[in-house]
Amino acid sequence: MLEHFGAETRVFNPSGLPLPDDAPVDHPKVQELRDLVLWSEGQVWCSPERHGAMSAVFKAQIDWVPLELGAVRPTQGKTLAVMQVCGGSQSFNVVNQLRVLGRWMRMFTIPNQSSVPKAYMEFDEAGRMKPSPFYDRVVDVMEELVKFTVLLRDRQDDLVDRYSERKESAEQLMARVNQRSI
Repeated sequence: MLEHFGAETRVFNPSGLPLPDDAPVDHPKVQELRDLVLWSEGQVWCSPERHGAMSAVFKAQIDWVPLELGAVRPTQGKTLAVMQVCGGSQSFNVVNQLRVLGRWMRMFTIPNQSSVPKAYMEFDEAGRMKPSPFYDRVVDVMEELVKFTVLLRDRQDDLVDRYSERKESAEQLMARVNQRSI
């Protein structure tokens, strides 16, 4: 769908991703994930609901993405779409949790979201989603993500520029200047 709307897409397969803090950050799957986060302008986070929450596999992916990599905040200013699938009745637990994480990671989470109940009934044998109002909602979410990403393109610096960070940078610069003059 995203390609249909003109986006270049890449998908991260978490198979083989170690648990957070159970491997060094130079582990190939960790590096692959971090490289994709840095590459992206927008992201789609989708998790099944397990015991009323996002899956541990999905949370592990989030936990491997640092809030800061040197001077770069890898997720800050990127757009985010959140979705979930449920095995039973419809719930919004996961999308609500993903919104909190997106905000914590300084992402612009789009207003629309998708929750697909009884997901086992919504896909055909080939793994494609069947036509339904749930499918239409997924299309709406993807379209909105592309629109917000384009609208925010080249504006992130203005929107995420923070007084506290400018002040901290100025203080660090002054400390380095003072050290050199000693």
